Amino acid sequence: MHHHRTSRRTLLSATAAAVAAAAITTTPAIAAGEESTRRPARDRLKRLVSRMSLEEKVGQLFVTRVYGHSATEPDQVDIDLNLKETGVRTAAELVAKYHVGGIIYFTWAHNTRDPHQIAGLSNGIQRAGLAQDTPVPLLISTDQEHGIVARVGRPATLVPGAMALGAGGSHADARKAAQIAGAELAAMGIVQNYAPVADVNVNPANPVIGVRSFGSDPQAVAGMVAAQVKGYQGAGIAATSKHFPGHGDTKDDSHYSLPTIRHTAEQWEELDAPPFRAAIAAGIDSIMTAHIVVPALDPAEDPATLSKPILTGVLRERLGYDGVVVTDSLAMAGVRQKYGDDRVPVLALLAGCDQLLNPPDLPTAWNAVLKAVRDGEIGMARIEESVLRILLLKDKLGLFRSPYASLEEIDRTVGVRAHLAAADRIAEKTTTLLANEGRLLPLSRRAHKNVLVVGADPASPSGTTGPPTTVVAGALTGLGFTATALSTGITPTRAKIDEAVAAARGKDVVVVGTYNVSATSPQRTLVRELAATGVPVVTLAIRNPYDIAQLDGTGLRASVAAYSWTDVELRAAVRVIAGRARPGGKLPVPVQRADDPAKVLYPVGYGLTY
Repeated sequence: MHHHRTSRRTLLSATAAAVAAAAITTTPAIAAGEESTRRPARDRLKRLVSRMSLEEKVGQLFVTRVYGHSATEPDQVDIDLNLKETGVRTAAELVAKYHVGGIIYFTWAHNTRDPHQIAGLSNGIQRAGLAQDTPVPLLISTDQEHGIVARVGRPATLVPGAMALGAGGSHADARKAAQIAGAELAAMGIVQNYAPVADVNVNPANPVIGVRSFGSDPQAVAGMVAAQVKGYQGAGIAATSKHFPGHGDTKDDSHYSLPTIRHTAEQWEELDAPPFRAAIAAGIDSIMTAHIVVPALDPAEDPATLSKPILTGVLRERLGYDGVVVTDSLAMAGVRQKYGDDRVPVLALLAGCDQLLNPPDLPTAWNAVLKAVRDGEIGMARIEESVLRILLLKDKLGLFRSPYASLEEIDRTVGVRAHLAAADRIAEKTTTLLANEGRLLPLSRRAHKNVLVVGADPASPSGTTGPPTTVVAGALTGLGFTATALSTGITPTRAKIDEAVAAARGKDVVVVGTYNVSATSPQRTLVRELAATGVPVVTLAIRNPYDIAQLDGTGLRASVAAYSWTDVELRAAVRVIAGRARPGGKLPVPVQRADDPAKVLYPVGYGLTY
């Protein structure tokens, strides 16, 4: 299996090959790339920086979104969106005008239809980068955490997300999952992944991290983070641990507000720092900042993204990190509340950031940084320090030598049988059995032939084949049961609850998919009234494992945690429920009692088996 970028030399077309050949023979940047064995990379890249104009240097600092499935021929709707946001029509024009150092892919920006299309987009962007006066390849990135956050879906392999892997407890599995994911991203020309999450989820009410974290134990999270860093970077892409200095203990979502973390400096060192220290020790290529206030680390109460005491004082100086620092999205409310969109990128650079990710208004941000340099607010040495870090990463990833993706590599790597089988094996070891009264599970095809599947059907992350109730029912049917699906929603109405109760009559068992059940959620009523019919009820938590605390006393007979509603995790949970696999997961977070959160209902490490 080919994991490294140096194998990705075959281009998508003869035209692409001709363009690349021309670039390699005529541009000093590419020619310099071939001298890496004779000349230290840093010196070579410093000379490249010295040839850049100020506009080119500033451009290297930005990683921005762009609409469209093609770098040169997007659909008209995407052309219109690009014109509205940046005054250019295409990704290629964006690179030519702003000299951006990176592009981030989003599903909603129509960047990620299928692997061959993604590779074509990546190659078009790279051709645009190499066609500049100072040719420089781009860092193409995305958020492919897996689990509930994935931008690239089927037919790519979707592996279990962080908390599921935390439940599995295997560093080897975490590393393997990242290696598979990294190899597939690299094949499509995506070379920087904003994963793994290094936040320690010590707050069950955390609305933004939750199952995106490996768990609540700092040392356990640190081990998982290090394993995934090695997996991703061993596959030839840059990993990114996030969100520094730690977003795990908050009840607010930094997409919509500016959270404050009240940890003392000592608590930060004990709870939040270990995973980032482990990532740095593992050779992490990039670290993403958090739009959070941590008064113990910066009394000025600026968001960490804009805090020199946090990014330079703690991350650079105390932790000794000299890699690339990337902001979290600058379009998020958490970083925009205190300062305007023209000040945020300037303050981020002064704080110690290198890459400015997804500004809400690229022209405003780009011109603001240019002005700050021309006015002397940001020194040229500060800009060149960040540009050099970014170029060193591009060089490490082989982008100056081999910037293009190949269809052959995609067909050898993306969604291949061995990867899919490994994802299934890993997922089975993450499914966690929390309750099993009267040994209801595993279900028997004789005693429990007719199954009703009801529950929440949240919007599906990339890579799912349908709503969770449909996927679960289909998987049960595939294993010899007769299963029917009825979507009752995250907030089931009285009519839906009555419909589910009526549908349960005559069934042998009901499986209820639950989703972040709160104290006032009508999901509790649904489970209670289904259990009151006398038909055995199995609950399947398809996101946070804390649901069982709110469902205690409803009469459920068995409860399973899947940590996500992606196909790979739902189908693994079904194999466990049906006895085709043993539950291997142990809780990586404590489940506290709903009526008395000071008491633990199920501790870290809890998990039944059979």
